[in-house]
Amino acid sequence: MSQGFIPPHGGYRNLLSYRKAEIVYDATVWFCNRYVDRRSRTHDQMVQAARSGKQNIIEGSQASGTSKETEIKLTNVARASLEELLADYCDFLRVRGKPRWEKDSKEAVYVRRLGRQKPGTDRTNGTDGKRTLPESHPSPESYATYKPFIETRPPEVVANIIICLIHQANYLLDRQLSQLETAFLQEGGLRERMTRARLQERNRQRS
Repeated sequence: MSQGFIPPHGGYRNLLSYRKAEIVYDATVWFCNRYVDRRSRTHDQMVQAARSGKQNIIEGSQASGTSKETEIKLTNVARASLEELLADYCDFLRVRGKPRWEKDSKEAVYVRRLGRQKPGTDRTNGTDGKRTLPESHPSPESYATYKPFIETRPPEVVANIIICLIHQANYLLDRQLSQLETAFLQEGGLRERMTRARLQERNRQRS
């Protein structure tokens, strides 16, 4: 039987990139409500950039069944939105004369370890290479993982924690984009899948 030309799609909640972007969004909402004037454009722009990072991963995942091109485009938008948000947090630190943690500082390493899964608990599904949580994963990383630190530390520390989280989300999105592009080059998009499905059905009928 023909495999069909619309593959399974959606399932964004299991994407590691989505889970990290969701944490960034939740943390940004809390940070902006606490430390940024709610009437300012900066407040709205930061929250909207964080939301765009999360929502475009959702939209890209939903579009993946019929348009790999759209999925790649929306994933790129998510990546760009998080980069914009990263700049806002760096500005927050810079204009206040507060230091930004180095990548290998003990603080940054500690934040990375908070969300680190045990070896082998994440997986790569299919040829698109999206990194997802295994079905048996008992307690996926969430905002609650970082809440005790984000909601109790000074603003400059919280900003640095969220910067670390954005870097992690961007790293996952960069890998996801690279793998999506490779899959598109190897398999094509909807038109190519439709052609293959049609040929498979013709061959089935002939046999």
